[in-house]
Amino acid sequence: MTGFVLAIDQGTTSSRAIVFDASMKPVGTGQKEFAQIYPASGWVEHNPEEIWQTVVDTCKSALKAAKKSASDIAAIGITNQRETIVVWDKATGKPIHNAIVWQDRRTASLCQRLKKKGLEPKFTKKTGLLLDPYFSGTKLAWLLDTVKGARKRAEKGELLAGTIDSFLIWRLTGGKVHATDATNASRTLVFNIETNEWDAELLDILRIPAAILPEVKDCAADFGKTEATLFGASIPIRGVAGDQQAATIGQACFQPGMMKATYGTGCFAILNTGADLVRSKNRLLTTIAYRLNGKTTYALEGSIFIAGAAVQWLRDGIKVIGKADESGTLAAQADDTQQVYLVPAFVGLGAPHWDANARGAIFGLTRNSGPAEFARAALESVAYQTRDLLEAMKKDWKGSNGKTVLRVDGGMVASDWTMQRLADILDAPVDRPTVLETTALGAAWLAGSKVGAWPKQKEFSATWSLDRRFEALMEPGHRNDLVKGWKEAVSRTLTK
Repeated sequence: MTGFVLAIDQGTTSSRAIVFDASMKPVGTGQKEFAQIYPASGWVEHNPEEIWQTVVDTCKSALKAAKKSASDIAAIGITNQRETIVVWDKATGKPIHNAIVWQDRRTASLCQRLKKKGLEPKFTKKTGLLLDPYFSGTKLAWLLDTVKGARKRAEKGELLAGTIDSFLIWRLTGGKVHATDATNASRTLVFNIETNEWDAELLDILRIPAAILPEVKDCAADFGKTEATLFGASIPIRGVAGDQQAATIGQACFQPGMMKATYGTGCFAILNTGADLVRSKNRLLTTIAYRLNGKTTYALEGSIFIAGAAVQWLRDGIKVIGKADESGTLAAQADDTQQVYLVPAFVGLGAPHWDANARGAIFGLTRNSGPAEFARAALESVAYQTRDLLEAMKKDWKGSNGKTVLRVDGGMVASDWTMQRLADILDAPVDRPTVLETTALGAAWLAGSKVGAWPKQKEFSATWSLDRRFEALMEPGHRNDLVKGWKEAVSRTLTK
């Protein structure tokens, strides 16, 4: 068997595909952006057909760049933007509506109604999640309620629904497999993470017919084979995980107490708690880190909605930079005597506040505030939000005592300035790995190890290598002043 594995990394703003060789190094990549659709304030959609086309195109590009054919590929691993939901026609495979994206806030009023009925504790106990528009369940309920005839068609078994991974698996296998993995299922608001089953009571509350949902498998499992006509030969699909869990696996965070944070459009920090299903008292999420060989490993997760998106805002919104990688250089030029804070609640605030109605604000402006101060405030907002998550995790889990070392990945971590400021604000070491493609690597490892082409968990962990460790250098008094100012800024932004 060849050691080549194809990873599909279907993200929020682009689709990517990477061919890894037998030594788990990237040898061919393809990437394509796709349109972000904003039908109303706080609404975000994607065209599933465009996503599908970008996935097919990037897979072909990656194979071409690697100088490999489909028959050279041992397996495919899929990782995807989580919580984004699609409903499609079972007979034709055609979506009945655009995908509703994880950032979308249109179901805030539905979540509020469910909370007023006292139902949030029930959802939290069973799913580890909170009643927030972020999760897929209320989005799916909205689609069934709003698209003409959708509910009747769903009840008659004419429709199927799933997160992006399910839609891709259905398309890749020519409609032969309707499946998802435990990590993606755990983000839907209707999956019981203790019993590892779709929860009939929660489905009933949201009026979602169970028949439209996919079969839930381990992260490394048989998800069928691609249609031979797509890439020239049939390729087995053997690994699936939501993007943040795939990054956790790619960072080899297999031991309880290990933690990673991915800085993409948003920031997602995951702390491995092992077999311990920790119920958060600090508004964090309890989630499935991965499920392998029928054994579930749990995690605490903190979700920040805006991280790299704040840099995009600097570039596209207020146009103070021309390219994203200019942000760190500009931030380094900021006036140290100014304390300018950006609370990037562009789509509400995630953990640990969960305020869907909060909106972005800037505090501390003076006549001397300019592009450099804005850039620094945007980058620092990511560090402050990460600190908020870390503080909540330490309160929740007794196993997280002592100094935490944070393994980081995602587009923002290439900036030395940003990573140094992160270490300074956290007062903790930040480890940047040699391989930054950790999300795709995690998906590839699931598939490669499943077919026996790649090493098992222990050997894979030993291959993780450090590029650079950033240690905190900031004076404690200065740090405390900055953090105090941040907390004050957030308190003025919250609506509840």
